[in-house]
Amino acid sequence: MEENIQPIDPVAFQLGPIAVHWYGILIGVGIILALLLAMREGERRGLDKDLFVDLLLWAIPVAIISARLYYVIFEWDYYSLNPGEIPKIWKGGLAIHGGLIGAVITGYIFTKVKKVSFWQIADIAAPSILLGQAIGRWGNFINQEAHGGEVSRAFLESLYLPDFIINQMYINGAYYHPTFLYESLWNLLGVVVLLLLRRVNLRRGELFLTYIIWYSTGRFFIEALRTDSLMLTETIKMAQFISVVLIVGAVAIWIYRRASGLADVRYLDGAPRSGSGRKSSGKNSPGRKKGKKKKK
Repeated sequence: MEENIQPIDPVAFQLGPIAVHWYGILIGVGIILALLLAMREGERRGLDKDLFVDLLLWAIPVAIISARLYYVIFEWDYYSLNPGEIPKIWKGGLAIHGGLIGAVITGYIFTKVKKVSFWQIADIAAPSILLGQAIGRWGNFINQEAHGGEVSRAFLESLYLPDFIINQMYINGAYYHPTFLYESLWNLLGVVVLLLLRRVNLRRGELFLTYIIWYSTGRFFIEALRTDSLMLTETIKMAQFISVVLIVGAVAIWIYRRASGLADVRYLDGAPRSGSGRKSSGKNSPGRKKGKKKKK
């Protein structure tokens, strides 16, 4: 017997003929809060306050396009027959792994042009990226997508979830795992972990690598519950495969950078520098104390 539960309207409001969707609003809020967090930390680390604004002007459009292309490629059987649906990102269908690939490539090129350390920028941005992802997942909630397998209402109530979440998880006559919520909470916890690790003063690049490992670990297990996954093969979920690759890759880079001396500079050391992150040995090196001049 179907329950009389009305889902949340995905359209927040109308501006004339333009429908403003909650999905876009939540992604926008995530981007703004992530930017403010990065800008604040960037200023503390001696970077120009507009650096992250300039970076986002390039990274956001590239990330959105690459996230959509990634999704469309793995759902080509549908989109090849419905090409008019490809631009309609407000209906969902942004693959976070595709967006991250585009954003990281953009960030790498940007830092080379600006002559600042890619790893320092990545470290500062890591908590912001997770914060944006945590907020953006609520867009999936509104769209009733990225959910897990079927469960009972009693199961959802046992998680002490508010009624508005439970009711929104009622889709086509059944209740489903709120995997969007699991990932959002995992990401928020990751933000706290990364902010605490700033005080530990890890070596440059290791905060960002920690982000990759943290997010990928959670995504691997949460993806196992989802029913709408992009598939690499008939049995292997693409997100789980990419998560394993990212974890192994991040650990390998971590070990290589330490062994090769590329991670000698620590997160809290000196002013921002370009290149690999090696410390300079000259008299103007960051953190080098100036000697007192002798009086003649």
